[in-house]
Amino acid sequence: MRGVVFDGRRVEVVDDLVVREPGPGEVLVAVAAAGLCHSDLSVVDGTIPFPVPVVLGHEGAGVVAAVGPGVTHVAPGDHVALSTLASCGTCAECDRGRPTMCRRAIGRPARPFTRGAEPVYQFAANSAFAERTVVKAVQAVRVPEDIPLTSAALIGCAVLTGVGAVLNRARVDRGDSVVVLGTGGIGLNVLQGARLAGALRIVAVDANPAKEEAARRFGATDFLTSADGVRELLPTGADHVFECVGRVELIRRAVDLLDRRGQAVLLGVPPATAEASFPVSALYLDKSILGCRYGSARPQRDIALYAELYRRGRLLLDELVTAVHPVEDFEKARADAEAGRVARAVLTF
Repeated sequence: MRGVVFDGRRVEVVDDLVVREPGPGEVLVAVAAAGLCHSDLSVVDGTIPFPVPVVLGHEGAGVVAAVGPGVTHVAPGDHVALSTLASCGTCAECDRGRPTMCRRAIGRPARPFTRGAEPVYQFAANSAFAERTVVKAVQAVRVPEDIPLTSAALIGCAVLTGVGAVLNRARVDRGDSVVVLGTGGIGLNVLQGARLAGALRIVAVDANPAKEEAARRFGATDFLTSADGVRELLPTGADHVFECVGRVELIRRAVDLLDRRGQAVLLGVPPATAEASFPVSALYLDKSILGCRYGSARPQRDIALYAELYRRGRLLLDELVTAVHPVEDFEKARADAEAGRVARAVLTF
């Protein structure tokens, strides 16, 4: 079968991948569509260290092809969106409703694929850039069949991360002010999360003026090409600032833009060894810096919720899909993503 493999030196679309059958508590999914996220590219450029060879992709949707023993919540033929969260469901964190903190779901990459005689790693417990992938049952969330799979694919990362950061982690309230630094796929979903939460002033900041139209469509009340203008709009600072780029200087800027009791929420992914600095006094008056993993999501609950909000016209998904490419055109999709020409490019099989 086809898939996108990174061997540590180059990315290649191959046609000789093999994936094993699902075991107990697992689901085999025929992937129909997968979004190209910057996290995939961060593996390629070394920002996210990961063992190789690896099948890339982690934001996908498809049709259940087979289920292993013990799986009852989905069946062959069901449409599913995939999460990256292979949580165990039994540890203390899972029991508290915090599956993103499950220690059994982090740092244990499996190798369900083979190429020739060589095992191949699975990225983010998912590897959606393959015609078929095996995931834990908890990662496959059934979605209504009237949602296009090219749109449903994006729920599993961009939407869970961006909207979830607003609703689950920051808990933005009605009337709050929000600043979003960076309006890529994650930033756009932070914007629409802020809109859903009832934020009164939502300021999008992106150096690319061409992104203003999309930012306003997703919920921005104001658009700036530089954070220098934020204080003119919000003289006392913002209640919430979301850093969605992964640059240490923007982390510092996020802290500087906070009002009293404000929160800076970090969503961008800088290199693993990157360090940010700021005056300690900048956090007085009850200001805080929040990390956020995967939108503090509970995927079985949140994916179903976001799918229903989409069906009711309250959550934008189709508008995130800027371009659709067959998987063979991975390099074109990659070039568009690296140049910032798309919110999301989606690969199809």
